[in-house]
Amino acid sequence: MRALLDGIAREAAGQCLRMDRPACLAYCGAMDWDEEIDAAGLLCPLPVLKARKRLLTMRPGAVLRLVATDPAAVVDVPHFCAEAGHEFLGATAEGSGQAYLIRRR
Repeated sequence: MRALLDGIAREAAGQCLRMDRPACLAYCGAMDWDEEIDAAGLLCPLPVLKARKRLLTMRPGAVLRLVATDPAAVVDVPHFCAEAGHEFLGATAEGSGQAYLIRRR
């Protein structure tokens, strides 16, 4: 199941489609971001709702870093980006969760 979720997240990642997994993780880990949300401990749909609300206040092209421990976020965040038109830049392991990078459209 985890491999399937990782595949879905990578498929939606844009840049990561052209990289192997280690290169994708290095790319996302080295990127700068403009704002950050710590949604650790929050369950679906709260991490995505917080990201949506913050992205509405950000300028186009700005990057949001979302940290979430909810296992569903692996699917929810890339799906939200695809539906809302934001660019999902990728995800990296962050402690007991994941850190997601989203570029506002």
